[in-house]
Amino acid sequence: MFRRNRNIAAPLLFLLSFIATWQAWVWWSGVPAWLLPAPGQVLAALWEMLPVLFRHTQSTVLAAVTGLLAAVLLALALAVLMDFSPWVRRGMYPLLVFSQTVPIIAIAPLLIIWFGYGILPKVVVVALVCFFPVAVSMVEGMEAADPGMVDLLRVMGFTRWQLIKLVRLPAALPSFFSGLKIAGTYAVMGAVIGEWLGATSGLGVYMTRATHAYQTDRVFAAIIIISLVSLLLFGLINLLARLSIPWYFKERSND
Repeated sequence: MFRRNRNIAAPLLFLLSFIATWQAWVWWSGVPAWLLPAPGQVLAALWEMLPVLFRHTQSTVLAAVTGLLAAVLLALALAVLMDFSPWVRRGMYPLLVFSQTVPIIAIAPLLIIWFGYGILPKVVVVALVCFFPVAVSMVEGMEAADPGMVDLLRVMGFTRWQLIKLVRLPAALPSFFSGLKIAGTYAVMGAVIGEWLGATSGLGVYMTRATHAYQTDRVFAAIIIISLVSLLLFGLINLLARLSIPWYFKERSND
């Protein structure tokens, strides 16, 4: 309990120190509010625009969660396929790594042209952002399965699908959830990027309009909401991991 409280207190202390330094700098320097608003102004804008932010947040969360689920399903399917066929793995894995060299922000305008200004382009952007960490963690996790157990089940006549179901997938769950946590934090960011380039609603649209109007306090208010939503999504994934693989967290707590 003491260690947990200490882990919470340390980042909270740094955060409060940062906010206090920010507030003091604004007071001392006299920087205009449109350039750098004080934390108090940001909180006031957050409270004032809360209904509007809530409406835009719904669109962003819908795109983020839908894209994340699509990325997970595609990553699981590809990981199983690559485990079934070493030839597919040799052909696909380099392409999977190469895909990360293409900036998403360069592809997003094409998605707008192809799919319009609805939710679909944002979902595709989120799926592209989240796919790589989930796929790589799943592939590496399946490869880390106990080779002795795999050989034993092969000798006993188990099929490849049975090996995947009984050994490789359970062994890959810790790695899978690690990659899913990373993807979860990327999901909201991917949705906002998609909204920046073309959308009718969402936090990215709200931030773009506030930026054009030099309402910097509202931009910071949207950033706070984005951070809170990302933290909430991360916490939900962590809770799902603890419910799915309690044995893994029990072993870690005993170490």
